[in-house]
Amino acid sequence: MTPDEVVQQARDAHVRLVRFLYCDTGGVIRGKATAMSGLEGRIHDGIGLTLAMMAMNSLDHLTTVEGMGPVGEIRLVPDPDSFALLPYSPHSAMMSVDMITNERIPWGACPRSFLKRMRDSAAEHGLHLSAAFEAEFSLATRDEDGNYIPFDRSLCFSSIGMTQAAQFTDDLVAALEAQGLTVEQYYAEYGHGQHEISIRHSDVLRAADNQVKLRETLRGVAWQHGLYASLAPKPWPDQIGNGGHIHFSLWDDHGKNVFYDREARDGLSKVGRHFMAGVLDHLPALVALTCPSVNSYKRLQPQAWSSAYIAWGHDNREAAVRLASPFWSEVEGTTNLELKAADSSSNPYIALGGLLAAGLDGIERELEPPEPTEVDPATLPDSVRATRGIAPLPTSLEQACNNLQMDSLLMSALGDLLSRSYLTVRRSEAQAYAEMSDDDQFRQHFYKY
Repeated sequence: MTPDEVVQQARDAHVRLVRFLYCDTGGVIRGKATAMSGLEGRIHDGIGLTLAMMAMNSLDHLTTVEGMGPVGEIRLVPDPDSFALLPYSPHSAMMSVDMITNERIPWGACPRSFLKRMRDSAAEHGLHLSAAFEAEFSLATRDEDGNYIPFDRSLCFSSIGMTQAAQFTDDLVAALEAQGLTVEQYYAEYGHGQHEISIRHSDVLRAADNQVKLRETLRGVAWQHGLYASLAPKPWPDQIGNGGHIHFSLWDDHGKNVFYDREARDGLSKVGRHFMAGVLDHLPALVALTCPSVNSYKRLQPQAWSSAYIAWGHDNREAAVRLASPFWSEVEGTTNLELKAADSSSNPYIALGGLLAAGLDGIERELEPPEPTEVDPATLPDSVRATRGIAPLPTSLEQACNNLQMDSLLMSALGDLLSRSYLTVRRSEAQAYAEMSDDDQFRQHFYKY
């Protein structure tokens, strides 16, 4: 879409405000809005933003990061192709933005620019990542004391849960479709008040943009129904957690899925195995990007359907990486891997950029994955897991951040400014939440994500 087309579509829809949205290093979606009177100019010039905002953590504590103080600004420059009218907010629209310096180059702390760099690095080798997020979320009401209460107490995949949430879900699907997102699946999930919705895969940049739209739409439509929607990894201590699983596949310049090999016993090609091996090799550090909140590690526990071990398997939902069964009618096009050690407290641009960097490293080094694990890793004796290289994932955000700092490949891919600010912000959250009660921790995470 051209800038002129954006302006015309906004005028035709009687839009008053257009939100320029970004996802920060704490995984929080933030932004500024322009009125229609300035839209045309701001599509070109962007909207100014203080450098300090990318040093802000999810508690709105400003951390100390060199080069991110009160002096200086960058510009939020929108991508016209991401334009969407917001069905849940009157006379409103949004666009995803890149953070551009006054010298008109991508800012080093811009998550979307980081993902673009990783995408372009893959493209230099004729490779293109396609991805999609599965969003598990919890619907809630609030009691007189302000506590979040599950909207329902239905069973896993229960038709009762679908029926009770039917009006909300119908409006949600309509709102997503109105923004150009194709819904693939929906069902009532395992936990009380928990549901899941999946959006069709797309190129890696658009997949991240779509995740931002999905998160915003879930909350917006829920609010219209007097409900609260949370994608927090562990919304309640006594309920199952919310994952934000990432399905991904790699394609060549000719539109061929290079993960697929009809001669391979399980259909996964050598390239697919190398990519997966790279993800597994970097996973102890990668989870700092894909499971990056304190709340993530309340979810990332053994035998909690969260995949707490570094292992892979065929349709093994307790392995960190799952080789998913393809569709019978389109085996080549639907062969894909699923990273289950991921949740929606992540910045989708950073999570996908890190995933791509790790996988490309596996291809470059021709890494081989271990033998598949076809049982729940938690049921294996410690000695067997040790022999097979099945290690537990980090059990805290602090541990994951330490692993990330020691992972030279991921740190180099992120770049100096983004890696420094990211670690500073996430470590500040770990410290701040450690000083809170468990109840305050859960409450603080519930409506931020």
